[in-house]
Amino acid sequence: MLLRRVLDSGKVHVDCRDEDYTTPLILAAAGGHTACVIELLEQGADPNARRVTGTTALFFAAQGGYVDVARILLKAGAPVDCSSVDGGTPLFVACQGGHEAMVSELLSHGASVHACMKDRATPLFIAAQNGHSLVLKLLLAAGANPDAPRNDGATPLWIAAQMGHDHVVKILLHNGAVVDAVRCDGATALFKAAHKGHSAVVQELLKFRPNLGRLANGETALHAAVMFGHLPIVKQLVAAGADCTIANQDGYTPLQLARQQKFAAIHQYLKEREQLQKQPTAGGTPKRMGPASNQSKAPAAKGAAAPSVAITG
Repeated sequence: MLLRRVLDSGKVHVDCRDEDYTTPLILAAAGGHTACVIELLEQGADPNARRVTGTTALFFAAQGGYVDVARILLKAGAPVDCSSVDGGTPLFVACQGGHEAMVSELLSHGASVHACMKDRATPLFIAAQNGHSLVLKLLLAAGANPDAPRNDGATPLWIAAQMGHDHVVKILLHNGAVVDAVRCDGATALFKAAHKGHSAVVQELLKFRPNLGRLANGETALHAAVMFGHLPIVKQLVAAGADCTIANQDGYTPLQLARQQKFAAIHQYLKEREQLQKQPTAGGTPKRMGPASNQSKAPAAKGAAAPSVAITG
């Protein structure tokens, strides 16, 4: 092997580094070159060597999904939870890439499902954000908290709802995730899904009876759906019992908001439903469309999109 001849020549140190402190072992691991990794370790390469970012050979093996390389490094003493400067561990990047076999391997060696990045995002949060349902199940089975929030209060359910990952939303809800958990600005998963137009996510959330009522800032999920022209979601929310007559903090009902935004189809639909909701029943009270809605107040929601978390070496 050429690598062996170079190392045996004595002209190159096995742990020589570039300006970023990248070693030959890190490069070999990042490329999934198993034979080179073995040779370098046999020649005395340090499996714990770090780049300036704090990342190790195991980090890059995990990022690439190279399970054989990871096993060799772990056997050589590479720490499974060695973190980068932003707090990311090999488990984080394996989750980000959706590498189920790698996640399973790292968990079998004791990788922590409770590790956090600087923004408090957990491996489960990263898996939910990227829509990796099989990885999500592995983490939940290992004891990951389905409601562990990021610094901004966003939970795995919230981020999955924002990204439109209905399959992930379903798994999280069935594993006890709080349906009405709010981000620091008060936005719930339903509010965000309605804002983004993720009909399948809304469908999953409605099965768990989320708050359909007014938020503290006077907005509702229905207002969010109307504001961005999502007629299918407007219909879903109304069918679930959302009140068409509630005004927001600016005094607009969903119907008035639809008129202001010039969404004719939504305006016509809501006009018909609002008239039905205002019609008195035999007992003298207005009719309701669909099941009774939860109209309790929740914190304010601005609905601004959260940036995606990206982990690199």
